[in-house]
Amino acid sequence: MSHRKRSMRVMRILVLGLDIISEDPKRFAVVSWFNGKLEKKGEFTLYRLIRFIRAKRPDIVAMDSVTELGNDLRKFLRALPEGTKLVQVTGRPGEQRSLWSLAREHGIRIGDKFDPYEEAKVCALLAAKGVGYEVLAFEDEVIITVTRGRSQGKGGWSQDRYRRRVYSLVQAKVREIEETLRRADIPFDLETEERDRGVARGEFKVYASREELAGLVRPMRGGDVEVRIRPVERKVLEFVPLRVERAIEERRSIIIGLDPGITVGIAAVDLDGNVVAVYSEKNMALSEIVRFISELGHPIIIATDVNPPPGLVEKMARSFKAQLFVPRESLKVEEKNELLRSLGITVEDDHQRDALAAAYKAYLRYKPKFEHIEARLKELGLWKKRNEIKALVLSGYNLGEAIMKVKMAERPKEDVKEKHEPEVDVTPYLERIRELERTIEILERENAELRSLVEKQRKRIERLEEMLREFDEKVRAKIIREKEIQARDRRIAQLEEKLREAREMVEKLSRDLALTKRMRLMELRGKVIPVKVIENLTWKEIEELEGNVGIKKGDVLYVLNPAGAGRSIGEHLAAKRIKALITVKELPVPVYEALRERKIPVLLEGEIEVKRVDEFAVVERNALEEAVRRKLEEWAEEEKERELESVLRVIEEYKVERIKELIRRVEEGR
Repeated sequence: MSHRKRSMRVMRILVLGLDIISEDPKRFAVVSWFNGKLEKKGEFTLYRLIRFIRAKRPDIVAMDSVTELGNDLRKFLRALPEGTKLVQVTGRPGEQRSLWSLAREHGIRIGDKFDPYEEAKVCALLAAKGVGYEVLAFEDEVIITVTRGRSQGKGGWSQDRYRRRVYSLVQAKVREIEETLRRADIPFDLETEERDRGVARGEFKVYASREELAGLVRPMRGGDVEVRIRPVERKVLEFVPLRVERAIEERRSIIIGLDPGITVGIAAVDLDGNVVAVYSEKNMALSEIVRFISELGHPIIIATDVNPPPGLVEKMARSFKAQLFVPRESLKVEEKNELLRSLGITVEDDHQRDALAAAYKAYLRYKPKFEHIEARLKELGLWKKRNEIKALVLSGYNLGEAIMKVKMAERPKEDVKEKHEPEVDVTPYLERIRELERTIEILERENAELRSLVEKQRKRIERLEEMLREFDEKVRAKIIREKEIQARDRRIAQLEEKLREAREMVEKLSRDLALTKRMRLMELRGKVIPVKVIENLTWKEIEELEGNVGIKKGDVLYVLNPAGAGRSIGEHLAAKRIKALITVKELPVPVYEALRERKIPVLLEGEIEVKRVDEFAVVERNALEEAVRRKLEEWAEEEKERELESVLRVIEEYKVERIKELIRRVEEGR
């Protein structure tokens, strides 16, 4: 497919063209372009225009100059829905071109230049062709804040427990978001405020746009945990070209080497291999990096010296729509120094060295292709356009398409030159000019009459808009009431669900209470002894048990999972002089030995029956006393056996030594 055919391909997007009609109040003419069809949408106030844009969610909102929005520009940009671009079709500030000259250049028919709808139409058509610069109000950075969602109230042990629970939930949500960002390979920084063994607040600084986070992290309101997502506004508006090839035509093409970190290193090399700039700065913001690179030229390649590439380098490549160069393996220090020696350049620090080595390594990778292009261009006499053609080839064009594009851009200038070379009789043209001047006078009078009529119609429209505004207020009040009713209905449904859960909990607690009362009655009668339950035999749960109900002399402990406990825990429990310890699984040897040394019985769950309700458990007194007695007798027997074995071992050793002594004396007597 030729380049001409590709450039004429229709983009299936919705574009809104705007032009201002009046300043006070602001009113705009709106024309839409979709799938090759133009449609006049009418006149809108700023408030209605924003509502219309949020409802239709266009891909592009195009204007000839965003300054027409005045002080409302930032407000307008904040109100745009995700995925909608504000485009200034006439170029970036200081480099703007006439709207009508752009229309003629792109073959767009022009009607009445004084008609706002005509200007809006031309803006929409130019933007649909990829002409213009996107206005960026936000950094490619997002702040995600995770905090508790509701107040805990005043005092009390239950409030402290609830607060710890909420901080634990905040910590879990922070870890969940952190893991999500890592899986998506999105770079970020995280600051947390730790409290009560949890997290009171977590703040992520994410180096990605709000659109990139869509579907990954969602805001949360109204529960125990709140998640707020806020894009970071730029201090200065940025203007980025819609199409890469326009940037190639208008600005110098360069290869950028980037070394991210606390100190950022940036280096630029042109497409002839010449060093353009080497720079480094500490704590450089993302927008400052973009601005610095944009001032140097248009990056065709963003290069790094490490593999895999850092997330920030990938982000910059996507932002500039540039190719990402990654070496097959991370460059070694010796290779970087050799690259700088071949350039004959010294740098101030390692960050500048790494950035320049990455940029020059990328240039060397593409140098054979550049030399082939240069050889071909010398034959065609296009040597002066070599860098522009190189940039187009790196952007995806083949060599033939790139050459054709450059020639097409040069052709109008040649045609104009050829038209002025032959001598022409200008008399008919002078007569035509006089006729046109008379026509202009007539049209100016008609224009004055029409302006008067327009003014009358404008006043009528203002009255109708006031009536419409009042109607809108009534409709909005009705919608708000309906939303409040819907919110109330949802709240009732939530409360009913909570009531159902509470009733189920009450039933369970009633059953547990009945069983607990029976156990308590048996305890009061002296038939059972209460047991204190520990889920995991760790310092944390021991401290919680001591803080809540205490561990004192004569207590019986029931351990569900003793794995991982050490001797110090056994010694601590022995020092408390507990009566016995019942365990579901075998105790670790160090813990068992520490308790055995202090004659504190250790019973397996199979040796005695434990009756448990949640955190409360009991054992029969007689069964416990019998089990304790048996265990102590068992240990005493084992102790006697060990002592007997020790005595026998001493006697045996004495016999051996005595025999050796007798043999020695006999040998000496000989």
